[in-house]
Amino acid sequence: MKIIIATQNPHKLEEIREIAHLYGIIGVDFEAIDSSLDFNPVEDGKTFEENSLIKAKEANRLTHTYTMADDSGLCVDALGGSPGIHSARYADTAQKRIDKLLDALKGETNRKAKFVCAITLINPSGEVEFTARGECKGEIAFTQSGSHGFGYDPVFLVEGTSKTMAEMSEDEKNKISHRSLAMQKLFEYIKEIINN
Repeated sequence: MKIIIATQNPHKLEEIREIAHLYGIIGVDFEAIDSSLDFNPVEDGKTFEENSLIKAKEANRLTHTYTMADDSGLCVDALGGSPGIHSARYADTAQKRIDKLLDALKGETNRKAKFVCAITLINPSGEVEFTARGECKGEIAFTQSGSHGFGYDPVFLVEGTSKTMAEMSEDEKNKISHRSLAMQKLFEYIKEIINN
């Protein structure tokens, strides 16, 4: 079974493959969408779920095979849920996004936040086969720490730990991350498809 991931982000593809390996998914080939295809979905949804569906449908239109997309972001309580679905476009670079976030929270005592991931799997006929959502709760640190991961990981303190996501090993992160929690649900479903 081949599933095309609606992304050209190598970090995301690698993370998905590692999570699949962690959960014993064998016989499924995860591939990023071919960079030669004109994959340029307009992410104008109002929710993570809507944007995930938009990306999965566009990838399916181009490939006519199983496609999977996720839409993820950081929701900060004190910022009314921002940056939310705009997390990747909050500023020009990962470092600028972190700086903007820390600046927006200057003097703020409520630093509660969560990472959210919505996943959509579309079958070769273009129909929605499965959807899932995962959330990882925590809070925003006052300074960044750690060199693993990507995005907002260096400032996201995972609930119940004293570590930022960027201070965790790949194995640690892949057990508790928002993407991992959503993927676990998807993998249970994929196991059923493979075994039937």
